[in-house]
Amino acid sequence: MDEILEILSKDARVTPEEIAKLIGKSVDSVKKAIKKYEQDGVIVKYKTIVNHELITQEAPRVRALIEVKILPEKDVGFDHVAERIYGFPEVLSCSLVSGSYDLLVIVEGENIQTVANFVASKLSPMEGVRGTATHFLLKQYKEDGQVLKKANDKRKLNISI
Repeated sequence: MDEILEILSKDARVTPEEIAKLIGKSVDSVKKAIKKYEQDGVIVKYKTIVNHELITQEAPRVRALIEVKILPEKDVGFDHVAERIYGFPEVLSCSLVSGSYDLLVIVEGENIQTVANFVASKLSPMEGVRGTATHFLLKQYKEDGQVLKKANDKRKLNISI
């Protein structure tokens, strides 16, 4: 991967001036490269990783990983069904995977019921979908290579013997 992309993928807040110093290039050449990457769609978005567990005033949202088995369509394969699935606002991520399922879909909802309703009313009945398996995320320890700080929870689990 290009040095500029590697630096930005680790920390999108690094300035072109800092990148230029790190790689020994001019600031103008770094700015031009970044602009070209953005125009070409190589850089799609700059992202902030938020540790939702530490935001106490926020109502917790529910995320689920859904394995989806689909029937590929003639001439378009998996792409057409995948496009219909990732078009839903609940869908955060959609990837073609190897294994016993075809797509791995990550969805988010207000609670378990909203995610279950999405699967039952929108995803499962969709033409081309042959089956789903839903896994709810219970706790997240690391995201995009970043270890998430633990919430300061002094409560201890009750253990009975």
